[in-house]
Amino acid sequence: MAAANVSFPCDQEGVKQLLPHRDPFLWVTRILECDPGKSIVAELDVSPDLPLFAGHFPGEPVFPGVLIMEALAQAACCCIFADPAREVGIGYFAGIDKGRFREMVLPGDTIRLEATILQSGKRFCKADVKAYKGDAVAAEALQKYMLAS
Repeated sequence: MAAANVSFPCDQEGVKQLLPHRDPFLWVTRILECDPGKSIVAELDVSPDLPLFAGHFPGEPVFPGVLIMEALAQAACCCIFADPAREVGIGYFAGIDKGRFREMVLPGDTIRLEATILQSGKRFCKADVKAYKGDAVAAEALQKYMLAS
């Protein structure tokens, strides 16, 4: 794919220019700030209408931690693929280190997704990621991605 030409801030249409993900597995609602290839601040609006809340957990719905990690990875990959020197592609998880979940994310919450790219090569990237619910850290990790075009 060609390099993306997205300006920031952007809505989900801009996100779709950077990622191959689509509903029901697109977990970035908007990008607030991006220094392409270096850092990003994005958000995810956790819709109370998501079908997953019927089973996770009935009567006590909680947004799954694994999907918070996915949202963080998608935000980080938006940052990576926003770099005009890089073609848009796909970022596959290669590892999650030091993953921690600190706050429950509930239906109707908006979480802020922050990523700082620590290492970026042609086929491998590493990012420090944090999800915030308000001012509280909801989740954090060191994520690694294999990149394909």
